[in-house]
Amino acid sequence: RSKRGWVWNQMFVLEEFSGPEPILVGRLHTDLDPGSSKIKYILSGDGAGTIFVINDKTGDIHAMKRLDREEKAEYTLTAQAVDRDTNQPLEPPSEFIIKVQDINDNAPEFVDGPYHATVPEMSVVGTFVTKVTATDADDPVYGNSAKLVYSILEGQPYFSIE
Repeated sequence: RSKRGWVWNQMFVLEEFSGPEPILVGRLHTDLDPGSSKIKYILSGDGAGTIFVINDKTGDIHAMKRLDREEKAEYTLTAQAVDRDTNQPLEPPSEFIIKVQDINDNAPEFVDGPYHATVPEMSVVGTFVTKVTATDADDPVYGNSAKLVYSILEGQPYFSIE
């Protein structure tokens, strides 16, 4: 059994982030690398060479374009460390994931709206009139971006909403 020498943390890139320079996502590193430039890091998989580019000497991975979590939430890539002179593998290839972190970039939408409802005259207070449902494409597990809070803009005090 070969000892695994890969060292990296979970990698994330913020959705819709862009700037004048490519975004540093993270660094791949093997503990076999003494820092003498004898190791070459290779990246393959989802978006390798186009969306994600690796510095083959340092293992730094950069995102080269803006990413949209609603379009693709994560990228599966494979890292490999080879001897720079012989191209012989120094580590077995290792798969990892870069996750796109959500920002609040989607407004809630009513699924079946506009809604129309009627209520009989002289109905008792608390009579059920209709149910409305909204959705939000933002990530519900990251922050409050997808949290929905309903309120009535017109019709108070005659109507209320839970």
